[in-house]
Amino acid sequence: MSDFLIIGGGVIGMLTALQLGDAGHGVTLFERGECGREASWAGGGIVSPLYPWRYSAPISQLSRWSEGVYPELALRLLEETGIDPEYRQRGLLYLRVEDAPQALAWARDVGKPLERVDAAFLYAKEPNVAPGCDGALWMPTLGSIRNPRLTRALRARLQAMPQVRLEEGVAINALKRSGNDIAALETEAGNRSVGAGQQVIVCGGAWAATLLDSVQVTLPVRPVKGQMILFKTEPGVVNRVVLMDGRYVIPRADGRVLAGSTLEETGFDRSTSEEARESLWESAKRIVPALAECPVEHHWAGLRPGSPAGIPFIGAVPGVGNLYVNAGHYRNGLVLAPASTRLLVDGLLGRTPIVDPTAYRLPG
Repeated sequence: MSDFLIIGGGVIGMLTALQLGDAGHGVTLFERGECGREASWAGGGIVSPLYPWRYSAPISQLSRWSEGVYPELALRLLEETGIDPEYRQRGLLYLRVEDAPQALAWARDVGKPLERVDAAFLYAKEPNVAPGCDGALWMPTLGSIRNPRLTRALRARLQAMPQVRLEEGVAINALKRSGNDIAALETEAGNRSVGAGQQVIVCGGAWAATLLDSVQVTLPVRPVKGQMILFKTEPGVVNRVVLMDGRYVIPRADGRVLAGSTLEETGFDRSTSEEARESLWESAKRIVPALAECPVEHHWAGLRPGSPAGIPFIGAVPGVGNLYVNAGHYRNGLVLAPASTRLLVDGLLGRTPIVDPTAYRLPG
């Protein structure tokens, strides 16, 4: 019998299963579709908040911890699965940053390499970016990872672990409570009993609030749609992440360039729109004019788990003895995933937490 039942097979759920499996525990992970095919697949893969100096301390401390994990995690998954998550540490160029003094002050405070560079430096690094810039901010240590390849590698690793069972195509529609504990998971095929001593962990992203609502627990997490496009280009058009006016372009190892992203309050609607496609194309063209000559190969949308301040809810659910949650990462699910899952697993296994968990607790 599994010690832990995880609901949600995105990067949060899969990394939680990986860590618990590594610690020798039995894990069953339930996913309504195929693991890694929702928001975790749809994101851009920048391993940092877009403008990290604008975020609160709870987000910053998790993101800095996670950044140090990704190089090792990518190498581990490549070795164990043969799937390369394509972690690239090529740095990030910020164009037209209005609050540059605050950014530089933040970098000094946290010991992060961030500097103001002139136009000669900028165009030596990225000759095809928007003409006429007199300089930029440069963060040389920033990395990015290719989300679909990361989730494929995590899924393959979990499938190979004898203590982990993936149950894909199984939608958990509601939680069933008996007294102070979760006693069953409701599926379309009937209820799955939760045994004595089993712990239930909700990692359902944008759907987490619906699950907790079924046991009269309010979780302020909502779906926020983001649309992105992918250009088919030759290698070298863009070599590193470039961010301007809140939009960004991300190069992939094969030369393709991803551009994103929108922020839309449309509930659980995941449809794409021509208006968003045009907006993303215009933004990408402003950042790298050469992209105007490149075909758009793909256009998609994903649902982020929005939360009031972008701070995820991590830990025990008050009033329910065997229920835990890790959700509400908003735009930073991939960014915060290694740290937020480690923090949750530390609590589950009684270990000293990597950071003070107080800021992430559910109210109640």
